[in-house]
Amino acid sequence: MSEHRDVLVIGAGLSGIGAAYRLQTECPGRSYAILEGRESSGGTWDLFRYPGVRSDSDMFTLGYPFRPWRQPTSIATGETILEYLRDTAAAYGIDDHIHYGRRVVSASWSTATARWTVRTATGEEWTCSFLYLCTGYYRYESGYEAEFPGRESFTGEVVHPQRWPAALDYAGRRVVVIGSGATAVTLVPALAERAAHVTMLQRSPSYLLSVPAREDAARRVGPHVVRARNVVLTWGLYQASRRWPGRVSQLLRDGVAKQLPPEVPVDPHFRPRYDPWDQRLCVVPDGDFFAAMRAGRASVVTATIDAFTPDGIRLTDGRQLDADVIVTATGLTMVAFGEIALSVDGRPARSADLHVYKGMMFDGVPNLAWCVGYTNASWTLRADLTSSYVCRLLNYLDRHRIDVATPRLPASAHDTGEPLMNLSSGYVRRAAAVLPRQSDRRRWRMLNNYLLDLPRMRLSRIDDGDMMFARTRLGE
Repeated sequence: MSEHRDVLVIGAGLSGIGAAYRLQTECPGRSYAILEGRESSGGTWDLFRYPGVRSDSDMFTLGYPFRPWRQPTSIATGETILEYLRDTAAAYGIDDHIHYGRRVVSASWSTATARWTVRTATGEEWTCSFLYLCTGYYRYESGYEAEFPGRESFTGEVVHPQRWPAALDYAGRRVVVIGSGATAVTLVPALAERAAHVTMLQRSPSYLLSVPAREDAARRVGPHVVRARNVVLTWGLYQASRRWPGRVSQLLRDGVAKQLPPEVPVDPHFRPRYDPWDQRLCVVPDGDFFAAMRAGRASVVTATIDAFTPDGIRLTDGRQLDADVIVTATGLTMVAFGEIALSVDGRPARSADLHVYKGMMFDGVPNLAWCVGYTNASWTLRADLTSSYVCRLLNYLDRHRIDVATPRLPASAHDTGEPLMNLSSGYVRRAAAVLPRQSDRRRWRMLNNYLLDLPRMRLSRIDDGDMMFARTRLGE
């Protein structure tokens, strides 16, 4: 016996809660349920518990536009964000629609019935007319673990930020954090408050940008004005980075140089090998990372690892880094569609074979959308546009008594070879073989540009020539 909803939302994190709000306010005649694989809501912000976990986007754009962020803290802690998400779900009655412990493993579409049949790991079966995947893009069960020779010989503790042990005691101990991304830059100052010393060991550096942790202007001009300003500023920085990468790179390095201790050179520790925004910038609220370095509680080593040893890490140049705790902040394992096995009329729909339509739907896959955020701006900016577009599409189907909508890639379109997310970051490169692809047609690209996406997603025609429609017997 299966349960049916008009729309099934998979995932009760930032995207899923936002999707639920849009569905119940913009498609009030449609029934929906949220299937959450874990036993609690919040997604990323419930899963990650490492010291100092925080947003790497300002909360005025990461927060929902329908429930503006009103606290003065712009770069918020994970605990604060989780509270905001759960308060939002409670305030709008979204909690009542969440079904926990339902990890979806497969979803199959039947053209004959115009329905998806969704199965969970526990054997439950649900059906829906439209499937909305708000699963994010990384594997929740485990992060990426690089292979380090001699790891088993290390006598201390090795932890990954995605599975941070609640009982880990690092007070007064020597900690080495392997990595140079946002997680490492967040961990170092937080750990340095109690550890004897923290060393960030990086193979290559990232671009760091110090920003104020508070936004006092929000009280004077209101959160909506700050949100709009931050959208424009972020867009402007990205566009400048693409147009004048050398100048922006120098400005970012100059900003870092002003905050470093005199004995620490910018080159090689803070001179990345890539252009700004080839990978995401690492935000440093109030320069806390540099403050830990100036206080002598933290340091940076740029080198490659030869092997773990009983007492720490041996580098390829022969140096030894002594450690009691090693943190492998080596990144995420990126996956498509929450690793749900999709099929259409019995044929597997492999993510790597699909082309993305308007950054959310896929060639030949009916009545399905995947919610992913921007790589160069706040996740929610894009996620909310996607959810609003899904509602526009559902309302169009209702008005015209249609029950199937399927994007079709034009025969004249060409594959660009670009994955859905086109960054040079390690976690993206590792996932290139599983990510959907982009085409040379504008509708079949992920623009990563909120100012262009806003009119495209809010005002463009639903029947644009690339979306095919059908009416089944079930819908007559």
